[in-house]
Amino acid sequence: MSDIQTNTLLMVIIAILIPPLAVFLKAGFGGAFLLNLILTLLFFLPGLLHALWIILKT
Repeated sequence: MSDIQTNTLLMVIIAILIPPLAVFLKAGFGGAFLLNLILTLLFFLPGLLHALWIILKT
């Protein structure tokens, strides 16, 4: 498995467990992180979906 695939797999696992942390590690502290934090605090599933979208987009 290449380094990029391993990194993506680890980020997806982190996103499943703690979505805001995954977004912070991928995009830094900014609008995406704040949006994900709000989505996760309101309902877990929208935060999870948003985190996966941030991680998996090209």
